[in-house]
Amino acid sequence: MSILNHFLFIAFPYAAIAVFCVGVTYRYKYASFKISSLSSQFLEGRSLFWGSVPFHFGIIIVFFGHLIAFLFPAEQLLWNSHPVRLLIYEATSLAFGFCVLMGLSVLFVRRLVNPRIRAVTNKMDIFLEILLLVQVVFGCSIALGYRWGSSWFASDLSPYLWSIVKLNPQIEAVSVMPWVIQAHIVGAFMIVFIFPFTRLVHILVAPFHYIIRPYQLVIWNRDRKTIRDPNTEWVPKRPKNT
Repeated sequence: MSILNHFLFIAFPYAAIAVFCVGVTYRYKYASFKISSLSSQFLEGRSLFWGSVPFHFGIIIVFFGHLIAFLFPAEQLLWNSHPVRLLIYEATSLAFGFCVLMGLSVLFVRRLVNPRIRAVTNKMDIFLEILLLVQVVFGCSIALGYRWGSSWFASDLSPYLWSIVKLNPQIEAVSVMPWVIQAHIVGAFMIVFIFPFTRLVHILVAPFHYIIRPYQLVIWNRDRKTIRDPNTEWVPKRPKNT
């Protein structure tokens, strides 16, 4: 195994994890007000919808697909032991992978061609979206070119990742994998490395508690069409309830 392999699959993952932990902690403690996705929906919303919805739904499914194979490799292999289940799992994962690719492409083009969005875009936004695009393209290419990825992920990559967690890196398997798979692994750790410095950090403060909180009842007592109509004449007095 070469020095490059030791750097890419041992030193770099630990550096990425260290930067992630320190960076997220510092940003949450000293710059918590800046932990936001900095939504541009008020600047332009139509193409945002067609990009954001497939991207977010797709990335959630793809992420949990990887996470399950990492946390429960034996159960993943047991599920894949039935050909029909394996085919359904792989086809579903690939479909959501293409959803991520489509949504991210729309968001990237929107960021480049819309002058209002471009005005609030920084270099890190561009770098992050290019990195994510490359990752998704690699992921879809792997799914198409190296079939049954959920099985060899569980049998080869999961032990490698667990060896990183246990501070006993075992890189024999990943060192002989095709370059596109190695690049996909390094790209994943690169995302972890830059995570604290990007808009992605808003994931950590997502309002998941909304899922279990009681419903809020909102009642309109005024004519919504009149209030929202830009042609409605403004009056200093507050509108009366209808």
